[in-house]
Amino acid sequence: MSILGSFGALVASIVTAGVMLGFAILSFFITVFIVQVGAGLAGYTPSGDFVVLSAALLATGAIVAGATPMAGLSGVGSTAE
Repeated sequence: MSILGSFGALVASIVTAGVMLGFAILSFFITVFIVQVGAGLAGYTPSGDFVVLSAALLATGAIVAGATPMAGLSGVGSTAE
């Protein structure tokens, strides 16, 4: 691989990391809105601290679940039978 190809791969990685960070922030804001609306529909008025905490936990769980390969859970490709 040439120097120019290596530089291109580095730039692509940086752009990808930025896009993923942007999507993570966007999903967090959407989750904050969903938690606030859901609490309002349930008749609760939680403080902002609890809304942000619950939204952070939900967004983190969604991101981790999205990054987990599902093949390991289904047994596809495993040698144990």
